[in-house]
Amino acid sequence: MKIYVDFDDCLCETGRHFSRLAAELFGKIVPYEKMRYFDLQQSFSLTDEQYALLMNQGHRPEVLLSYEETPGASGTINSWIDRGYDVSIITGRPYSAYGPSRTWLDLHGLERVRLYCLNKYGRDGFYKHSGFSLEIEDYYKLRFDYAVEDSPAAFRFFGHLPELKVLVYDRPWNRECALPGEGYIRCSDWETIKGIVGKI
Repeated sequence: MKIYVDFDDCLCETGRHFSRLAAELFGKIVPYEKMRYFDLQQSFSLTDEQYALLMNQGHRPEVLLSYEETPGASGTINSWIDRGYDVSIITGRPYSAYGPSRTWLDLHGLERVRLYCLNKYGRDGFYKHSGFSLEIEDYYKLRFDYAVEDSPAAFRFFGHLPELKVLVYDRPWNRECALPGEGYIRCSDWETIKGIVGKI
């Protein structure tokens, strides 16, 4: 069994932090439950300059290490690894964020998972001299049975795997989007995800 897991808002509560950060930096008061767009620039009505600052502030090492774990994430993933499943964390964070991201995983008991940085969202322009550890062409050579993902913008990366089951972690920004097909299953928490995968 091979499983893809997204990092932000699947493993940790990134959106909640950005909601607070936008209020602190720009006085943009958009509660987490009102974040209707995965695109944070759109959710918070930011200028290009404000968005760049938000992204850079939100990806400082000490900030990345401070994100709270989504309840049940590490326990579920470790139970999969104990059963012999192959789990890969594939994040849209740039490679410049790899170090603190790897440390976050280790501190939360996820030392055994691999971490890849894939340019899912074209954000590399915000990070000078930073690339990604997984190229798109190499990603498309990988095969997965399940994916845990919250971002509608990432669904396009699953079209090459017709048998893939995508477990869509329920978040405010994906509740109004139409899921692409029957292989996409909305999940409210990690307990639900664990139950679906555990049926195999």
